[in-house]
Amino acid sequence: MRTRVVNAHTLEPSTGERQKNVWIDIADGRIAASGAGEAPATAGDIRVIDAGGGTVMPGLVDAHVHILVTSTDAADRAQWTPGYATVRALRSAGDMLRRGFTTVRDVGGADHGMARALQEGLAPGPRLIFGGKALSQTGGHGDFRSLNDDSQPCCQLKPDFGRIADGVDAVRHAARDEFRKGAHHLKLVVSGGVASPTDEISAVQYTPEEIRAAVVEAENHNRYVTVHAYHPRAVNQALKAGVRCVEHGNLIDDESIRLLVEQDAFLVPTIITYEAMYEAGAASGLSAGSLKKLDEVRTAAVAALEQAHRAGVNLVYGSDLLGDLQTRQLDEFTIRARVQPNIDVIRSATSTAARLLGMEREIGTLAPGALADLLVLDGDPEQDLAVLTTPERHLRHVIHGGTVTDIATARPQYRAADGICSATAMTHAHEIPDRIAAEAR
Repeated sequence: MRTRVVNAHTLEPSTGERQKNVWIDIADGRIAASGAGEAPATAGDIRVIDAGGGTVMPGLVDAHVHILVTSTDAADRAQWTPGYATVRALRSAGDMLRRGFTTVRDVGGADHGMARALQEGLAPGPRLIFGGKALSQTGGHGDFRSLNDDSQPCCQLKPDFGRIADGVDAVRHAARDEFRKGAHHLKLVVSGGVASPTDEISAVQYTPEEIRAAVVEAENHNRYVTVHAYHPRAVNQALKAGVRCVEHGNLIDDESIRLLVEQDAFLVPTIITYEAMYEAGAASGLSAGSLKKLDEVRTAAVAALEQAHRAGVNLVYGSDLLGDLQTRQLDEFTIRARVQPNIDVIRSATSTAARLLGMEREIGTLAPGALADLLVLDGDPEQDLAVLTTPERHLRHVIHGGTVTDIATARPQYRAADGICSATAMTHAHEIPDRIAAEAR
């Protein structure tokens, strides 16, 4: 069945253009046509959604998620089977869709099976752009062995955040292997991290030669490399080696800014994760040492964001929240609005994110021919970001690839005893696309 949205006040983020009393026709998962004024007559079945003068804008993009990490209890996660971990991940993805995120980029853990399940409508959730496992050197941010663990990583077949690769040849092999498995991008961890137990935030990880090997493989596969990095030594080394994107970047310096601008690279700050973990304290699952590192990067994050914004760096929305903290996925909007105009924050989660993903004609836009990823909102998010950050009040419909989710009836119900999502709620939370239903018949 085709869908028509009427009486919409549209927002095109890339230009900031606003139009009133707009109709939008959706067919075969894409925006077929649109215009202002009275909609043309049509024949056949068509579902009409009256926006009631509310804002219709492109669906949101979160460019830094880890849908596989649905608990911060590492000991518990180590006991999960791949099937159990995947079911939890797909439930988490469904929650993201109901917050308005129609596309997410996973930068450590998700695989082609999860992306396929979401694409086929087997579970409700956003479009999943995955990078497979992140690459880490021994003792780097992707190596979570404790100081007294002398075991050696072997096979690395189980779903996980990352894999260990040391040396140019090993990095090249790991990159090729992740691309073989369908990765849309490759992530390297090139500086210390908050959660990793044996490194410092200022640690520089991977050599220029190793990073360059990954960049060459990515370019050969028509893909790109993004890097986890806080410290400017690590950020600048990676940018000089040709990476396209930097995750976090809390401690960047003037040279980092210059390189980001000159190379038209992208920066994905993830400030909400530090705020959320700091407020949760020990309940976040972090050790005392990790909480100390957290404070080091948390206090510098907003200043780095403001510096990058003033310089014209390509800024993209990311949350990086793990476990129960994922419920705060939308709070990054509020933090960024401290130093950025609302429209620029919205662009970071729509049109600029689309450019990073190489999907600027597909998502983050209301242009005819684009994928039909739309939000129907009560209110104007350009004037008040609370319209986006409080979906329980303002988000009426999420349209994802033409499939309409009525948010008022799609919120999952949970059994209080164990927090498991009700099967009835999940069944009605997502309408299977016509194409999938036809194939099933």
